[in-house]
Amino acid sequence: MKNCIIIGNGKSPRKDIIEYLRMENYSKIICADGGANSARKLGIVPDFIIGDLDSISERTLKFYKSKSIIIKIKRQNDTDIEKCLKFAIRKNIQNVVMTGVTGDRLDHTICNLGIVLKYFTKINIRIISERSLLTAYKGNVEIKTCPGEIFSLYGINEKTKITSKGLKYSLNRVSLPFGKKESTSNVALSDFVSLKITGGIIFVIRDFNTVKKHGLF
Repeated sequence: MKNCIIIGNGKSPRKDIIEYLRMENYSKIICADGGANSARKLGIVPDFIIGDLDSISERTLKFYKSKSIIIKIKRQNDTDIEKCLKFAIRKNIQNVVMTGVTGDRLDHTICNLGIVLKYFTKINIRIISERSLLTAYKGNVEIKTCPGEIFSLYGINEKTKITSKGLKYSLNRVSLPFGKKESTSNVALSDFVSLKITGGIIFVIRDFNTVKKHGLF
């Protein structure tokens, strides 16, 4: 398996998102501990449930006992999401979409954004949260878009420079350090946006419904 979905213990994703991802060959589902509670409510049977199992309900654990592979990992020096990612990496999974990783715990949300950066060189990670699709990029990239698509860019530090082609508000070796400057609600002008990123990693956030509608995932 090359692609998988990880469902975290944050706000539950919509079932239609999971179904769409499955059609896009994200056939395997890994639940991070309490993410299995969300999966059960959605009527989804995950392939694996991984974590220290302190958030999954007893009812959910019993329900999936004979349906999913349940892996208990007691260590506390990484999060349940990280446990799932490390498992995926060992299984040679190349692409993962994380969902259910944002919600009412801001600390968890920030942690999971950091995890995208932490594992950037080991596995391709995207996050879907409500209407947003987050992807991390570095180097020279060309992104298929559609005219009028909202495109938001966020850098991490001042060393990271971004040059763009195909955006309404063009960037020319601009740094977008977190807490100082950003390019929120930029707009794609054509079918492609080209980015030259030096000195680090950036986040690009797009409208997931637009991406889905135009087949840009």
